Amino acid sequence: MLGMVNVLELGSAGGSSRLTDSISLGVLADILPRDLIEEVLDETGRREQRSRRLPAHVMVRFCLAMCLFYDDDYEEVMRQLVGSLKDMGSWRDEWTVPSTSAITQARQRLKVDPLRVLFQRTAVPVAGRGTKGAWLGSRRLMAVDGFMLDIADTPDNVKEFGRLDEGPKASAFPQARVVTLAECGSHADIAASFGPCKTDERALLTGILGALEPDMLVIADRNLYSFELWTQALSTGADLLWRVSATVTLPVIQSLPDGSYRSLVINPKITGARRAKLIDQVRHGQTVPASAAIPVRVIEYEIPDREGNSTGELICLITSILDPSDVTATELATAYHERWESETGFREKKTYLRRSGRVLRSKSPEMVRQEIWALLLTHYAIRKLMCHAADEAGLDPDRLSFTRSLRVIRRQVTDQADFSPSKTEESDQSHHRGDP
Repeated sequence: MLGMVNVLELGSAGGSSRLTDSISLGVLADILPRDLIEEVLDETGRREQRSRRLPAHVMVRFCLAMCLFYDDDYEEVMRQLVGSLKDMGSWRDEWTVPSTSAITQARQRLKVDPLRVLFQRTAVPVAGRGTKGAWLGSRRLMAVDGFMLDIADTPDNVKEFGRLDEGPKASAFPQARVVTLAECGSHADIAASFGPCKTDERALLTGILGALEPDMLVIADRNLYSFELWTQALSTGADLLWRVSATVTLPVIQSLPDGSYRSLVINPKITGARRAKLIDQVRHGQTVPASAAIPVRVIEYEIPDREGNSTGELICLITSILDPSDVTATELATAYHERWESETGFREKKTYLRRSGRVLRSKSPEMVRQEIWALLLTHYAIRKLMCHAADEAGLDPDRLSFTRSLRVIRRQVTDQADFSPSKTEESDQSHHRGDP
């Protein structure tokens, strides 16, 4: 069964009877089962102490549907979730869709933690051993990178998240900076950290290092490298493949037959004569403390520019895989460009789910955080479904269209809501899309 039915208890006007409505997210319900939602609500203390017309488990589903149906206002999103009561013999003429105000208050009661914990519990690697494009030998290809999300322009959001620039060059909207750890083969994010737009991406990355595992090859762009962060990431047991900028000096310790060479990343606090002595010690086979320098292997190559005028870009990669017989320089260079799969995932969240040019609808910082976790969780659920479908068909998940998959999921949800509810109670004439 693709869709799991959830129960929403709505009190009648007199409060003496209750109406059972079906709330479902169709195929996504298999990935986020009711039992897990209830367990997380208990864990985070968000279960209701009294019966409510919009219980917490329904609002979890609503937050995900809010991301699936981004162009719809709150009341219309709720309509999309409601199954056919006539077919169930549960239709009552007095039933009404909750108002925008009631839905907003229910979102605020739910708070942030249930969506955050659900993502942390649910988001695990999904690529199997047979998933195409997901592995380099025995290592699972992962990428860390960051992106920005425009959020509603309210005083509270500006104060909490800020704008990228000040004065005339200020960004049109306040923004949140998000850093994720994504599986290259499936585009599924398995960890995320976010904060104000001016937060350093490296600071956000420290918040997701716990998701790195020994079977991973973690790829990162040059903006994320620092000696301290490399040391921390290496301590997780994962292998690393990071691009570094030209400001990082990499002495040649030993040239290798595949065109790469062994080198050191050196603690920036060690300079001058101390640095030269340390390099000399390593060249003579002596061991130095990891707090001073860490052995790496360097792969350098040039990408020609599009005009073909021989002014291409030099790519410099460092890796913790020191033995070229394990993985060659060519294989690592090819793997590095799988990092761009994370860029595809960003576009899916920012453009296809959220629609191009749209801002997050939430008008308070806490609801912004709730909405970001819901967005990440919804994208993960879609990508997991796509990966499983690709595996069953023996295809690379990249061959499947995200937009087409999204349309199918939206249609599957909408097909379950094939009736026209009566007028909404306390209908909000403004039909605003966000919370107060």
